[in-house]
Amino acid sequence: MKKTIALFVALASFSCSKAQKKEFSNEALAEKVTAMDGSEVSFQSVVDKYKGKTVVLEFWASWCGDCVGAMPKVKELQANNPNVVYLFVSMDKTFDKWKAGIAKHDLKGEHYWVNDTEGMKGAFGKSIDLDWI
Repeated sequence: MKKTIALFVALASFSCSKAQKKEFSNEALAEKVTAMDGSEVSFQSVVDKYKGKTVVLEFWASWCGDCVGAMPKVKELQANNPNVVYLFVSMDKTFDKWKAGIAKHDLKGEHYWVNDTEGMKGAFGKSIDLDWI
């Protein structure tokens, strides 16, 4: 029994340590994202914009059932923490679907779209080890 618990703790520690990166890779920072006005900016410029602030990053897509299901919790978090920046990074397939999703779900915060036809498996997704949204 003790070996099982020790193995579980070791696996949990490994899993959590991998998920708890403290910095984005240079590749991720160099990637371009699209702002609400349609302009492309580097992810580095997005990160720099909020330097020194508490930021919640929400990777999502309008087609993602898990993402949409989590929106009430995000809104609750926003209501309870109004001094935090909420940064929504969309993996939607098209600009129009992204904008429609923001309006449909009444998402308040800063918004950027990863304009990559490969979505999560594209360059940006790979650069941040994104395997699920």
